Amino acid sequence: MADQLNMGGLNLGQGGPGAGPRSYIPPHMRGKVGGPGMNGPPPPMNNDPTPAGANGLNKSAWSGNQAQDFDTRGGGNWGGQGGGPPRGGYGGGGGGNRPSFNPTAYGGGGGGQGGNNNSGGGGGGGGGYARGSGDGQWRDGKHVPGPANPRVERELFGTPDDPSKQHTGINFEKYDDIPVEATGHDVPEPVLSFTNPPLDDHLITNIALARYNMPTPVQKYSIPIVMGGRDLMACAQTGSGKTGGFLFPILSQAFLTGPSAIPANQGGGGFGRQRRAFPTSLILAPTRELASQIYDEARKFAYRSWVRPCVVYGGADIGSQLRQIERGCDLLVATPGRLVDLIERGRVSLCNIKYLILDEADRMLDMGFEPQIRRIVEGEDMPNVNDRQTLMFSATFPEYIQKLARDFLKDYVFLSVGRVGSTSENITQRVIEVHGKDDKDSFLIDLLENDKETGGLTLVFVETKRNADELSYFLQNRNLPATAIHGDRTQRERERALELFRTGRCPILVATAVAARGLDIPNVTHVINYDLPTDIDDYVHRIGRTGRAGNTGVATAFFNPRDNIGVAQSLLVLLQEAKQEIPSFLENSARAKSFGGGGGRGYRGGRGGGGGGRGGNRDFRRAPGGGSGFGGGGGGSYGGGGYSGGGGSNYGGGGGGGGGGYGGGGGGYSGGGGSYGNPGGQSWW
Repeated sequence: MADQLNMGGLNLGQGGPGAGPRSYIPPHMRGKVGGPGMNGPPPPMNNDPTPAGANGLNKSAWSGNQAQDFDTRGGGNWGGQGGGPPRGGYGGGGGGNRPSFNPTAYGGGGGGQGGNNNSGGGGGGGGGYARGSGDGQWRDGKHVPGPANPRVERELFGTPDDPSKQHTGINFEKYDDIPVEATGHDVPEPVLSFTNPPLDDHLITNIALARYNMPTPVQKYSIPIVMGGRDLMACAQTGSGKTGGFLFPILSQAFLTGPSAIPANQGGGGFGRQRRAFPTSLILAPTRELASQIYDEARKFAYRSWVRPCVVYGGADIGSQLRQIERGCDLLVATPGRLVDLIERGRVSLCNIKYLILDEADRMLDMGFEPQIRRIVEGEDMPNVNDRQTLMFSATFPEYIQKLARDFLKDYVFLSVGRVGSTSENITQRVIEVHGKDDKDSFLIDLLENDKETGGLTLVFVETKRNADELSYFLQNRNLPATAIHGDRTQRERERALELFRTGRCPILVATAVAARGLDIPNVTHVINYDLPTDIDDYVHRIGRTGRAGNTGVATAFFNPRDNIGVAQSLLVLLQEAKQEIPSFLENSARAKSFGGGGGRGYRGGRGGGGGGRGGNRDFRRAPGGGSGFGGGGGGSYGGGGYSGGGGSNYGGGGGGGGGGYGGGGGGYSGGGGSYGNPGGQSWW
């Protein structure tokens, strides 16, 4: 069969006219001057997209594994090895024997410096178009975008009616009514649209492909703040566009200024397994799912650019992640633990970091990541606080996070969009009284049967891993398509479950808190709290999975007066502030708790309790003294010890025991006798 085998002009059966059989030519010698040619046309590439679901999760944009899959569906490397270092080439990704890693010389991460006959080497790179990473170049001080690829655009951006992609909803214009507070000196004016200036034209093109028509409130302010060189601490409701709030300005700056040279004392990192990555932007996230989600968004907005996003997180094969970053890494999304591992292995250097982003910073500290974060920021080779920009984004910023900002941020702008810790009015909240598991199961079946008729995705939250598995099996036995996700599932199982849910093939997802924070799953129309959390912040984040980007949603909570009385008071206030219907049984439970003394956990005042109140959306640099608002030792929750009494524990609360009401004698948001419009400090009850 050798005489029938032809590989792009390398015929193993004959050597040309009048020539005898050719000997084997090693890959690194093919295409050399005077050697056997590889100059024939490349084989036709299969640009047909893989049918939805054909390869399951591991070939999807959501999959962390796909982010490292360089051996299939590559966009080039003709004559080189699909997953190995670029060696000689024809077309995207091959491109010349590349010397030591040089961020100014690569086009999209795998390209190199021109292939044989200058036939395209240097572009493409790193897994080719199938991966969707940057395939543009930085050439002669200018950003040269790569060619458009319709298949990649469909993969990254979907179609206008694609339910797996998030688009703005019917209530998006209502975001203009959300109050915004920016504190700090010389705060830049907000932008009102995606225009140049301040954004780069190529980024604006990618934003249009994502069908984002106007910036959200957090984006209106964060874009000029970050592009003006300021540090930022931003608090915003879940689903308000925080990810775009930091990706847009840092990518725009990258497109305008180009890559940074590696410091001379770093030596470039060698080749292959000796190569180190020198990212210029680092995004830290608390969970694998959130890191993967941010990475997917970065791929969208870095499309056709020279910027190469990468993602690393625990629970996945570290070898494939190492191979990913070996091909170049400009923007790195990471969980703290895995990043520390890669730093210890000498595979990532932080000496080139221009932007440090901490997403869901309060969650990372709640999960015990503070030692790793401090090591990454203060104990390695990252530039100090004066030589980088640091951005902190989250839905809540309690006191201990704001104080951490003193160490990580400089002269920052504090941005509060909406009242943090609140819920979106796009979400209709309902509370159902239950008195045991049988009640919960009965109501749940009714709700899910109704959801089946209306369509959309339903997210059901439970407190324990065992409950998640048991409830999903229970629903499956009732012919309801359900799957589960929790911390004991393997990474592959978690990604598979998320993919089935996100694409609508399994429209019911039973989840523990592992999926409650940060995940942006489009088209979630209903969130059900089968088990109410003991902390109202967790409730806020759970129901924030619906009603995102101006879309509407429904949140249902099962309330057991015996088991959930501790959260009754704070849940009541949350519903009132969101202008929701208040059931009488919830008022009765809140009143009973008030008379019983000792408020529930309410809104956390920080790790270990204490302090508290709800000043998490205020700039602590402006906090008045006294009380236990910030740094005080008062009893957390509203009004210290409950609705009627206790020290003034809320933000800025002064005064002593005092006469009840929310915040006691001098509580409330800003002191001054009872809070929430209750100047006399009298009990509401």
